[in-house]
Amino acid sequence: MRALILSLALIAPTVFGLPAFAQTETTEQPAPPSLPAITVSEVALQRLTDRVLASGLVGPVEQVAVQPLIEGQPIEKLLADVGDTVEAGQVLAVLSKTSLELQKSQFQASLASARATVAQGDAQLVNAQSSADEANRVATRSAALQQQGTVSQAALDQTQSAAISATSGVTVAVQSLEAARAQLSLAEAQLANIDLQLSRTQVVAPVSGEIVQRNAQIGSIASAAGQAMFTLVRDGELELLADIAEADLIRLAVGQTAKLRIAGSSTELTGSVRLVEPTIDSVTRLGRARILIDDETGVRSGMFVEAEVLVSEHESLAVPVTAVGAASKAPTVMKVVDGVVSQIDVAVGIRDAGWVEITSGLVAGDLVVTKAGAFVRNGDQINPIPASTN
Repeated sequence: MRALILSLALIAPTVFGLPAFAQTETTEQPAPPSLPAITVSEVALQRLTDRVLASGLVGPVEQVAVQPLIEGQPIEKLLADVGDTVEAGQVLAVLSKTSLELQKSQFQASLASARATVAQGDAQLVNAQSSADEANRVATRSAALQQQGTVSQAALDQTQSAAISATSGVTVAVQSLEAARAQLSLAEAQLANIDLQLSRTQVVAPVSGEIVQRNAQIGSIASAAGQAMFTLVRDGELELLADIAEADLIRLAVGQTAKLRIAGSSTELTGSVRLVEPTIDSVTRLGRARILIDDETGVRSGMFVEAEVLVSEHESLAVPVTAVGAASKAPTVMKVVDGVVSQIDVAVGIRDAGWVEITSGLVAGDLVVTKAGAFVRNGDQINPIPASTN
């Protein structure tokens, strides 16, 4: 049996066309090393928006205090309340007129007396002027007769003295008339002042707006020294007093538009930057911008509002924000050329919605590693996979 197996072993190679005891050797070529598949993104134009985020409280653009223009008069009527919208010149309160009307009667009497005094002064001046003219004529005639020897020197001296006295009487009458006219002017001014005070017993709104505070009470004495009788928000205009980070404040300018969101509400409002305050708080390092609210419907002073101010919007070359690293002092990206990675410095600008603007260092169509933190180094070879196919 053993001999049979041996014979078959010797015959088999011949039967299958192979030399006896031949050993087959197969030589295989080594497979090329597999390259890591890395996602890459193309540098392309994107619409980017530069925004500044802020928040703060709503307040009036201009708050107007309404005070009485006369003091010491009791408040008789209140014709407006908190929440009312009033027009400029509208009566808000009425003060008592009793004491002022009594003073007016007194000044009217003083005015009548001053007018009578002026009339008397006019008559006295006419009489004094007539007497002076007559005395001067007599003195002139006496002087002529004295030269002819028909009138003594004593008589001439008497007539000249009478003329001088009459002329002085004219001067006194003129001065008396001027004093009477001054008293008349004073009485007229006093009466006009009382009329002005009487008109001011009606407390009116100096501007149009909404009443947000009322401190006046019927029966209390009107005074400008205490709290304002009414407080108005001029034209109902409200603005957001937005706190802005120090670095962002210099990017804001008057006229920039803003989107506003009231805390706890889904309603979105619009506004515009009215004023950028020129100072920074030394403790919080925050600045303040005043954003005028376009439509104040539903907005109340004191509300907390978040704002998104549009600084600029334009198309520019951009890459995903994850593609930018900070391996050196300048921002860097891993640029891919023919499957080879190279680290280059770039200058960046706006960051918006997951994209970052590239202002220099790349051109349109360049490929960069989508995630700069991936395990690739300068000079590595990779198998680039376009991000759009993932």
